[in-house]
Amino acid sequence: MQSDRQAAYDRGSAIFSPDGRLYQVEYAHEAVSQGGPTVGVRTADSVVFAAHNARQSPLLDPESIEKLHDVDGRIGVATAGHVADGRRLVEYSRQYAHRERLRYGEPPGVEPVAKALADYVQESTQVGGTRPFGVALLVGAVSPEPRLYQLDPSGTPSEWSATAVGSGSDVILDALEAEYEDGLDTRGGLALALRALAAEREELSPATVDVGVAGTDGFETLDRDRRETLLSETDLQRGS
Repeated sequence: MQSDRQAAYDRGSAIFSPDGRLYQVEYAHEAVSQGGPTVGVRTADSVVFAAHNARQSPLLDPESIEKLHDVDGRIGVATAGHVADGRRLVEYSRQYAHRERLRYGEPPGVEPVAKALADYVQESTQVGGTRPFGVALLVGAVSPEPRLYQLDPSGTPSEWSATAVGSGSDVILDALEAEYEDGLDTRGGLALALRALAAEREELSPATVDVGVAGTDGFETLDRDRRETLLSETDLQRGS
């Protein structure tokens, strides 16, 4: 009987169960927990990102799996969960930033972009005929101070000094909480992000790790050679 009652509320993404739960949103959170882990760290002068890409086959080109994205040349967006859902939200954020730039003659800050994304995600939890996005986002930029936001499938935005989403995020958060210090520079933030990622993923290599930095000059992703150097300096490289 209990399973039949739950199934009735499963059929509608915008229907609360008697105990106040939205099962479809909970399932979307589960989809995020199955995605490769992504880490964000706010430093004194930047926001850095590190994401793990598991290769499904040696024939797969790892560069074709994008988890770090550039928005308006300044804002970094990292995803964990369903790749297609993440791409849709990244495209929405780019369109929003473009409209704001045309309307006001200047680029929007990271907070308005993050909250516009959160509003868009939240709408999917209360509109019939759709489903929640099965992806979590980390959004960061220097505007004018470094700021890092996390968005979950319920559409809740929260600001962090350092955080992680995806599989093993609890383990990664423990590592971040143990080592994070205010005033880290960019290199220290990158090393911390990779060490925290390694706490959950034992094998890190330039082919399976994406790294990005949102700084005062904009957002950039590190190429393979720079990732290899960074992993070697952090003494974390395993394999190739």
